[in-house]
Amino acid sequence: MANPPRDHQHIDLRLNEVNQLFHSLDPSPFREKDLDAQAEEFIVDWAKELARSTPLLLTIHLARQPLMEYPEQAVKEAVRNYFRYRAEQTTRQYRELLRQGWKDLGIGLLFLFSCLLFAEFLTDFSHTASIAVLRESLIIGGWVAMWRPMEIFLYDRWPLKRRQSLYTRLSTMEVRLEVSTGVDPRGT
Repeated sequence: MANPPRDHQHIDLRLNEVNQLFHSLDPSPFREKDLDAQAEEFIVDWAKELARSTPLLLTIHLARQPLMEYPEQAVKEAVRNYFRYRAEQTTRQYRELLRQGWKDLGIGLLFLFSCLLFAEFLTDFSHTASIAVLRESLIIGGWVAMWRPMEIFLYDRWPLKRRQSLYTRLSTMEVRLEVSTGVDPRGT
């Protein structure tokens, strides 16, 4: 095999055979098969550790020559297709989270406005301690209603955005198969 490019970040995966790369119960056609959960986790975890600005190269070291049923180009396409699918899934999750955030923000603002309006009404109504406690409770409750939309927009969206970016990057990585002897079959 040719030497791997120096301008790529390398991910090395060691397997006995190509079948270990894919989910064994997935009935999909080969190029649309799901990756094995452990193989996916290994690749994703390794990619997270590498610099984001450099292209990735996945080298799959096999102990046995793949069957003609799984030509090298088909394996490469299957890996990239899988991560492209995961990127699309994550994009849909991200959009749904933002839709939910906007909906929650509308509800939260309406509830906050109602609480503040009612608290203002109570201020004009009476100046007893129980009314003051009720008024402050309404103000706090109104602001607590804003917690979830702010959590979505300030915190929850970023991990999904990073995962989407990672899967997109993995969907464009170069994939190579290398058959070698003396490979440790526990390499995943």
